[in-house]
Amino acid sequence: MSHRCFVSIAALTVIMTAALVVSIPAAAQAPTAKWTSPRTPDGKPDLQGIWSFATLTPLERPPELAGKEFFTQQEVVDYEKRRLTEMNMDRRDGGAEADVTRAYNDFWWDRGTKAVVTRRTSLIVDPPDGKIPSLTPAAQKRVADRAEARRLRPADGPEDRSLGERCLLFGAGGAPMVPTAYNNNAYLFQTPDHVVIVNEMIHDARIIPLDGRQGLPPNVRQLLGNSRGHWEGDTLVVETTGFTGKSAFRGSGENLRLTERFTRTAEDTLLYQFTVDDPESFTRPWKVEIPLWKNPELIYEYACHEGNSGMTGILTGARTAEREAAKKN
Repeated sequence: MSHRCFVSIAALTVIMTAALVVSIPAAAQAPTAKWTSPRTPDGKPDLQGIWSFATLTPLERPPELAGKEFFTQQEVVDYEKRRLTEMNMDRRDGGAEADVTRAYNDFWWDRGTKAVVTRRTSLIVDPPDGKIPSLTPAAQKRVADRAEARRLRPADGPEDRSLGERCLLFGAGGAPMVPTAYNNNAYLFQTPDHVVIVNEMIHDARIIPLDGRQGLPPNVRQLLGNSRGHWEGDTLVVETTGFTGKSAFRGSGENLRLTERFTRTAEDTLLYQFTVDDPESFTRPWKVEIPLWKNPELIYEYACHEGNSGMTGILTGARTAEREAAKKN
């Protein structure tokens, strides 16, 4: 993408609900027979560089595509055209409210529009239906309790708002990495003992030891968890535990075990796979597969909290509502 996006938190609701969809190199489907992965000086596969996971393929398979794992090539073309039209933020239909909801011009969005695709109808490859498994009763109660807490105390202070609104964690910026509407880039670099993943979104850096050291004590928990990596042949495997309950990836809890796999399959392709294993929250594990493509451009600091007028507006509105309620009493 020729332009990077520095979007204020005011548009977060739009961003998080915008659809994601289709477009990545054909090399993602299978490694080229004669291609050999470059190596670092210590002999490991060289995964370094800036990789994009921008794609129009949705995380979950849409209801209208139930039972259809792959598009035909013509269906890909038709689907991409339709979705790009539907998501075009420069449209002026729907009146003033729709125009405001669309927020930024299409210029700023980075959904992925490459012509060659994997043809999958969802990024979830297991379960076969392409859907996130059902939440357990315990997880459903946890979600309901959070919703009730937000209803009773919506904006006493910034701590009451979501991690996204507070510019602390977005889906594209953490463990795992999931495509969103913009800033879908990660910079990987390696040493013999560590791999570092710098996400453009929120500019977090995950420093992952590869030297076999023990993880942090169970009572030390972090928003991005505690990651340890190792090599399985030419695949980098990263195991992450020690999440906080606040991270809540798609309904997960603090005992989530996340397994990520990075495999260089072509000069311009890095296959990224992750498995979500959390028996306390989901009725079964689930797996996602996203081919990352080599991005020749730079990544930039995502200065999310500079002039976070959305948060100011939310808190100001809450104080105004309180004063109006007090007058009625």
